Formats: sequence, C-alpha cells, structure tokens
Amino acid sequence: MRRQPVLVYDGDCAFCTSSVRFAERRLRPRCEAAPWQFTDLEKLGVTQQRAEHEVLWVTPNGSVHGGAQAVAKLLLSAHGGWPLVGALLTLPPVRWFARGVYRVVANNRQKMPGGTPACALPASRATQKQA
Repeated sequence: MRRQPVLVYDGDCAFCTSSVRFAERRLRPRCEAAPWQFTDLEKLGVTQQRAEHEVLWVTPNGSVHGGAQAVAKLLLSAHGGWPLVGALLTLPPVRWFARGVYRVVANNRQKMPGGTPACALPASRATQKQA
C-alpha cells in the first residue's frame, strides 16, 4: 500500500503541468504528483477515460476524488493556510460552485495561460461534457 496520496494529472497539458508544478513549489502538498500517461492507472483503480477528463486524488486506501474535490484534497494536504481553503471547497454550496468553476476551467484549459491546443480535452470527452 502507498504511504501518501497520488495526484494524477494530464502530463500532455501545459496548463495542467504548470498548475501542478506551481502547487508543488508554493503549496507543498503532501502527495505524489504523477501524469496519468506515466502512471499505472489500473493499479490506482481509475480509468484512462476518467484521468483524461479530470485531475484525480487517489488516497493510499484507494478512494478516488476527481475535479474540484481533488483540488480540495490537494489544498487540505498543503502547508500554511491552504487547508482552510480546501475545507471550504468540500462544503455545500461552495462545493457546488467549485464543481462548476472546475468544469469551465477544465473544458477550456487550452485557452488558459500557458495552455496549448494539446491541452484540449479529447473529442470523446468534449461530447460527454455536454450530456
């Protein structure tokens, strides 16, 4: 069993990679950050389809949190005052708002600072987001 959580992100997305590197430098979360492209997803209990769609926080016992709740877990594990922000992101109605904001950012990550066309969600996932 792993000793610390794993933050699984899209390593082909410059915006995602830059965001994770920023978090590692500034927030110093207690986790391992790994691009899904170089991770044994099956061992973590997640599908490639889900990893392509959202950032994931996988706990040592195998619980998986995605999207805004993965960000909340990251903040909860950080140093300084960030755990308070993470705790707020887990509470309704902030949780619901965070989910919406996360989805807008994820669906438009190729347009975010540092984003490139390679950051766009795969076409199969873009179709699902509208369902």
